[in-house]
Amino acid sequence: MTAEKKTVSIYVMGKQSEVPYGVTIMKAMEYAGYRFIRGCGCRGGFCGACGTVYRKPGNFRLKVGLACATMVEDGMHLTQIPFYPANKAVYNLEALEPTLGTLLKYYPEITRCLGCNQCTRICPQELPVMNYIATAQRGDIEATAHQSFDCIMCGLCASRCPAEIVQYNVGILARRLYGRHIAPRAKHLAERVDEIRAGKFDAELDRLMQMSKEELQKLYNARDIEQ
Repeated sequence: MTAEKKTVSIYVMGKQSEVPYGVTIMKAMEYAGYRFIRGCGCRGGFCGACGTVYRKPGNFRLKVGLACATMVEDGMHLTQIPFYPANKAVYNLEALEPTLGTLLKYYPEITRCLGCNQCTRICPQELPVMNYIATAQRGDIEATAHQSFDCIMCGLCASRCPAEIVQYNVGILARRLYGRHIAPRAKHLAERVDEIRAGKFDAELDRLMQMSKEELQKLYNARDIEQ
């Protein structure tokens, strides 16, 4: 890219557009006139809603990334895919046991993992995806839940997996099993729920409901913020 050239040419769903150099795919598409109605959330790489498939000039490989975090390149061909089609098991969490057998029953494909680490390399959150699939293979529900905790369910890992594992669905099953059947109950949470049911905060909630938008904003801005 020369200093003189300030724009690049991209192809969005086959349509050519000249867009500024050095911007993300999302900003480039908006510059080209596309309006995001869906597939656009946090704009900071943390919601996973803007999955994009693209190909670089002179490269036969299809690549994937988040539109809000991937920079445009001259000659790039792209299209958005805000949801990766993937089989998701249906289950009754209350009736499940936190065991390897449960994971294998609903996602037997985890045994096909090749250890290629493509899922980890593509993860925008830099999660150890291959590692938590390995812990799932061993039936370590707690480790799988902790290692996949920050998953944003964007689907990029599954799009790159040669074993056709839907890693993010495996992770959320492990987190649900851990949260329902393994994690210790929070005593303070149970106490707070009892207080709410007893009506301890009804008067305060009624007071807030009577406030104007401006009063609520002032109260919110003056709140105590943990450093």
